[in-house]
Order: sequence, then C-alpha cells, then structure tokens
Amino acid sequence: MTEWGDGTRSVHAGLPAPEPGQPFLPGPVFAAPYHLDPWRGPEATPNGYGRPDNPTRRLLEAAVGELEGGDCRVFASGQAAITGLLLAVLRPGDTVLLPADGYFPVRAFATATLEGIGVRVVFVPTAGPYPSFEGVRLVLLETPANPGLDVADVSALAAAAHAAGALVAVDNTTATPLGQRPLELGADVVVASGTKALTGHSDLLLGYVATRTAELLDAVTAWRTTTGGVPGAFDCWLAHRSLATVDLRLARQTANAGALARLLAGRGDVTGLRWPGLPTDPAYPVASVQMRRMPGVLSFDLGDADRVARFLDASRLVSAATSFGGLHTTADRRAQWGDDTAPGFVRLSCGIEDGADLVADVTAALDAA
Repeated sequence: MTEWGDGTRSVHAGLPAPEPGQPFLPGPVFAAPYHLDPWRGPEATPNGYGRPDNPTRRLLEAAVGELEGGDCRVFASGQAAITGLLLAVLRPGDTVLLPADGYFPVRAFATATLEGIGVRVVFVPTAGPYPSFEGVRLVLLETPANPGLDVADVSALAAAAHAAGALVAVDNTTATPLGQRPLELGADVVVASGTKALTGHSDLLLGYVATRTAELLDAVTAWRTTTGGVPGAFDCWLAHRSLATVDLRLARQTANAGALARLLAGRGDVTGLRWPGLPTDPAYPVASVQMRRMPGVLSFDLGDADRVARFLDASRLVSAATSFGGLHTTADRRAQWGDDTAPGFVRLSCGIEDGADLVADVTAALDAA
C-alpha cells in the first residue's frame, strides 16, 4: 500500500475498525476495576485494573505509535515519561550522556537524582563536540533542543553510539513525529512531551515513550505499572481527538515561525535569533536534511527582562506563558524559571493565527518596547 501522507495518517491513527452505530473515536472509558471472569480471572480480558489497563489509553498508544513508527506507552506527563525511561534503563555505575542545553528540569533531575543513585552524568552540548561513547549506557539527544534550538545529527550519533554499545534515546518534543522520526534515523527509543505541539490545545498533560525494541518496551511498561504514572482516560481521549489536526496545526505554526524569523532577522534590536529553518542558522545544514518539517518555535534575545515585559505588554497576540506548541502564540522568558539562559532570552511559540496579523503585531510590540 502506498504510504499515506501526514494529514491522512494523523486523522486515522489508532482508530478502531468502523462499526455501524459507533463513533469514529470511542468515548473515554472511566474504570478502576473491571468485571472479571470468575473462572479464568484476568486471563480472559485485556482489562483487569485501571492502572495497567485502559482501552482508551491503548487506542492513543496505537495512534502515537503509528506516527512515531514503533510501539508506544503514554505517561501522565513528559517529565514522567523521560524520568521513567532513565530510571528504567540506568543502574548504579552506568554512564549517561545528556544535552547540556536541553530541557532544564531533566538536567536538574539528573544531578539531584541520577547522580544520587550512582549514575555518572555527562552533559554535552547538542551541537557537540561529543566525547567517546565507550562505556556509555545511554545517550539522550534532544533535537531541536529546548529552548536553544540546536540540532543533533541523529543518524551519525546513533551509528557511533551503537558501535560503542550504547543505547540512543531522542527527545522528540519540539519536532513531533511529523517533524522527524528518530526511530527511522537509528534511535533505539523516542521520548516526548505530548503536552505541547503533538496535542496542541494547551488543555492536558501527557508524555510518551516509543520504541521498536521489545526489551526496552517491557522495561518501560513495567516501570509505569509499578510507579503508576499513567494519564487519565479523559486526557487520553482529548489527546487522541487532538491528533487529527496536528498536520494542519503544524503547517500553520511552521509558516508563522518562518515569517517571524525573517522579520526578526532584519531587526537590529533583536539578537541571538535561532530557528533551524533559516538558511543562515547554524543548525540548518543538519536540520534541512534530517527534519521533515521545521518547528513552530524560535528563540531570540531582547537584552533584558524589562524589555521582554514591555514587549509582551504591548503585544495583542503574544501571551506570556510557559510550555509551547499550542494554538495561541506565546512567549516565555526562560530565566524566570531558573533556566540558565540570559535575562532577555525569549522562547516564542507560534500559534495558528493569520501570519500577516502575527507579523504586524510583533512588529508593533517590538517598536513599542
């Protein structure tokens, strides 16, 4: 069969076979216990208890797995997914390589928890240079990195890591599976926050792990079952509902990010602009080959915290908010959360507003600031 396009796959991912009188996407199943067969017990049904078993959750996992190209397990948040993966795979004495410029809470978790249980943590910039992978258990790449948007060459790094016996995980949050498919690039496992662009409506928390390796899937599944970091049925249903529009949303967000990047590149009062879709961006040579589409997120520096506040006060379309990937354009001054970025550093997430309106609004707000 001819491979379907992104829009078609997004609309149909994980849906059950059509059944007359039933909805396209069955409503959420709310259950802690389920009826059991009095003779055969849990062997007779896939549903026994709500922590490991839920049909709504399984449909979402099938959908995300189709988009990522592997088997999927969803978690209560992106942080639950990535910490679950790290703790399921790593043991005292292991070495893990983490992005020095990646998601700040993951770095904080590594120094506070992983090092505390005897895991050796090495931080490496996403753009490199990378040390030898000899003796490394796991290499975690975040590409494009959040919030600085550097890009790692997944294929090259996966080949080098595998040659040394290391596993490779890729945080695919910023790109989404429509932006890049790390498992096809050689990664062993994908981890991501579904809170952001994948579901895109700013109304739920979600994370997931996807892999083609049965051993890794079993380890992650066992960890989730034991620790209980599962998303609720309604959040899973909302997430699955939202997947149908991800292709449309990302297309508008990418177009808006490109328009804003071109605007900001021409302004002398904006520095440090990063967007991997710009031919002048340091990440462009790798991103243009590796990524299927560019993210709707860009970053830049306005000099100081006061100017960021004035910009946000003056804007009618850009809201001050953390997270990214939603329908509404937002900007986040990362230093206010303790992230090790400059005081005026801004991560801007493009929504799905009309591009001309967004460009005009940002232009006016920067002029006013």
